[in-house]
Amino acid sequence: MDATQTMIQLEDVSKRFPDGTVAVQPLDLSVPRGEIVCLVGPSGCGKTTTMKMVNRLVEPTTGRIVLDGEDVTRVDPVQLRRRTGYVIQQVGLFPHQRVWENVATVPSLLGWDRARRRSRADELLELVGLEPGVYRDRWPAQLSGGQRQRVGVARALAADPPVLLMDEPFSAIDPIARDRLQTEFLRVQEQVRKTILFVTHDIDEAVRLGDRIAVFRQGGVLEQYDAPATVLGAPATPFVADFVGADRGLRRLAVTGIDTAELDKPPVVAVDDSLAEARTTLAGAGARFALVLDADTRLHGYVDADRLAGEGSVADRVRRLPAAVSADATLKAAMGELLQHDAGWVAVLEPGTDRYLGVLTPSSLHAALRHSVDADTDGR
Repeated sequence: MDATQTMIQLEDVSKRFPDGTVAVQPLDLSVPRGEIVCLVGPSGCGKTTTMKMVNRLVEPTTGRIVLDGEDVTRVDPVQLRRRTGYVIQQVGLFPHQRVWENVATVPSLLGWDRARRRSRADELLELVGLEPGVYRDRWPAQLSGGQRQRVGVARALAADPPVLLMDEPFSAIDPIARDRLQTEFLRVQEQVRKTILFVTHDIDEAVRLGDRIAVFRQGGVLEQYDAPATVLGAPATPFVADFVGADRGLRRLAVTGIDTAELDKPPVVAVDDSLAEARTTLAGAGARFALVLDADTRLHGYVDADRLAGEGSVADRVRRLPAAVSADATLKAAMGELLQHDAGWVAVLEPGTDRYLGVLTPSSLHAALRHSVDADTDGR
């Protein structure tokens, strides 16, 4: 990996505790600038210890850790932590401070004046989806668990650190709030583009959030470090295959995009065609259904042969096609549309314009997933 693109570099880093316990075996790990790297594995596998060595909450036994070109094992750990954002499972907000004061904790330590701290807190509360006028002066006890986690993320971003370390930040939240927090987290990352080490025990969370996944096993051994689709499609070891689960093919749907070159192309008719013209089109294609498009190739629905008798226009007989997704969606979203609407196909539309591109069927969905898996397997 190009060193100029690397924000965090772990070189032969290990951790052995005084009682002889090995928490992390010697490992090398490069974290690209602006990416989310998820550390996953069972309890006690060394993922949290690995993350804590980056800001020296845990001192490494061997090796060195380079953060944006600087060896952090040679700098003042207190100063290091002030320029490294840190978010933990239980947040740890100060109960005697209002929300905005919690967010401004590090700026306060850095000597920012009150007006600047308050302005920065408002900016970050807005960023994480908490209206400053509503939430800035509340106490932590007045917030829900999900709101406290948002404040924790805002606090970690307050001094604009290049790196965020996140230790199972959403694991104590109920599933619905957790899903919303993950969505909000990805939205925030699109704006701030931090380099993030994210510890989780949940492979589904890692697949959804991570640009790359590092899979650890007990004893602090790094088993695989790859893109989520590769971890799911081509596990490097039997341990990884077992950890990601027998249903990894279904999980892979969430990280596999739609290839528009492989879409099915059923017959189409124009919305202003006559019924006679539509009957001719269907007969020529040997099909019973056709999609209905306008002059700009926007999808209006579909017609079937049983509704084309007599005289008139296709516009009078068109039926709504309930299942549709944007071409920038995942195969999981397409499968969800098929299942939700009990449909035989899902229309794929051009992002931003809703112009029709083709359809996915259950068989073409399976073929697309198989093709993606085979491509990863062949590349190993």
